[in-house]
Amino acid sequence: MSLFLRKIVSYQEDTFIEGGKEASIPLRMFAVAAILRNPWAGRGFAEDLKPEIHAIAPILGETLTTRITEMTGGGDRIEGYGKAAVVGTSGEIEHASALIHTLRFGNFYRRAVNAKSYLAFTNTRGGPDAPIVIPLMDKNDEGRRSHYLTIQFSINDAPAPDEIVVALGASIGGRPHHRIGDRYQDLAELGDTQG
Repeated sequence: MSLFLRKIVSYQEDTFIEGGKEASIPLRMFAVAAILRNPWAGRGFAEDLKPEIHAIAPILGETLTTRITEMTGGGDRIEGYGKAAVVGTSGEIEHASALIHTLRFGNFYRRAVNAKSYLAFTNTRGGPDAPIVIPLMDKNDEGRRSHYLTIQFSINDAPAPDEIVVALGASIGGRPHHRIGDRYQDLAELGDTQG
């Protein structure tokens, strides 16, 4: 079973001014997406997805992790991170989920950035130019709201009906003028010690 990879697309966004005010430190967001043939497309309902997951997810995890850490200048620079998959219209949401919701995919990225938090995610279905939406959170602290960010972009020719787009996202920094507090302040104000 082979990975039929059509192309890889990179995305970068640097925000210098937010809300009309210059950012003291610009927010840098990055994404890298692989467009591949859906290994389950055209086969009818597949009960067991594991053979394809085991064959393809590790290759995608390693390839995309290498690309995004190169783009950002190293895993230690990445603060916010997340993942996404968009399956073409001939596939199931389960097909998108299968390739990103496995440690065989995500652990490459977690280890590369030395993360403690889980990877925020989306898995959706769409056609060419469908939005690829990658939610981000702080790699070490899921309660740090400054790093609740979203990268959104699209690829004009992907996914085709028999394809899947698999993507990783990263940020260097958080929202430029973060001022809504963190989860811990809410808990303290509400007197919640269980959180």
